[in-house]
Amino acid sequence: MACFQRAVACALVLMSFFVGLSQAKDLLVGGKTDAWKIPSSESDSLNKWAEEARFLVGDSLAWKYDGQKDSVLQVTKEAYASCNTTSPIEEYKDGNTKVKLDRSGPFYFISGAEGHCEKGQKFVVVVLSQKHRHTGISPAPSPAEFEGGPAVAPTSSAYTLRGGFLVGFGVLVLGLF
Repeated sequence: MACFQRAVACALVLMSFFVGLSQAKDLLVGGKTDAWKIPSSESDSLNKWAEEARFLVGDSLAWKYDGQKDSVLQVTKEAYASCNTTSPIEEYKDGNTKVKLDRSGPFYFISGAEGHCEKGQKFVVVVLSQKHRHTGISPAPSPAEFEGGPAVAPTSSAYTLRGGFLVGFGVLVLGLF
């Protein structure tokens, strides 16, 4: 009976591990409330932040900004490259914007405030497809690949994830004996 209880406990731990991997997240753009601004340098750009993060279908991006002075525009690749604010896919002006990443591929965002995009207030988010959600083997391409600029080498969590599987499997096997 004790073996059965340990096996059930191990199975529950593994299930919670997998559920934790699949839960969508709300991600604060830039990792802080005042990130939606003209960057002070290249290393302060939101593209730098986006290159270091991994985004999954179902995640949401959240912006905090002064809606009286700025806005967030979701635009095409062409509008992103030219900072064209005239025909956005979506326009957000509420100061507390949340955008769900509902498909894989790139999402392009620029500031709607005059002259801000040209000064670097823009970024690209590359969303992983569903087939890459659990494996961690194929990292998302760098947003820079969609801009034509140099890319920062992406990192992969494959070894961490593989190690988690091995530990979980070992606990399950040991729980059976």
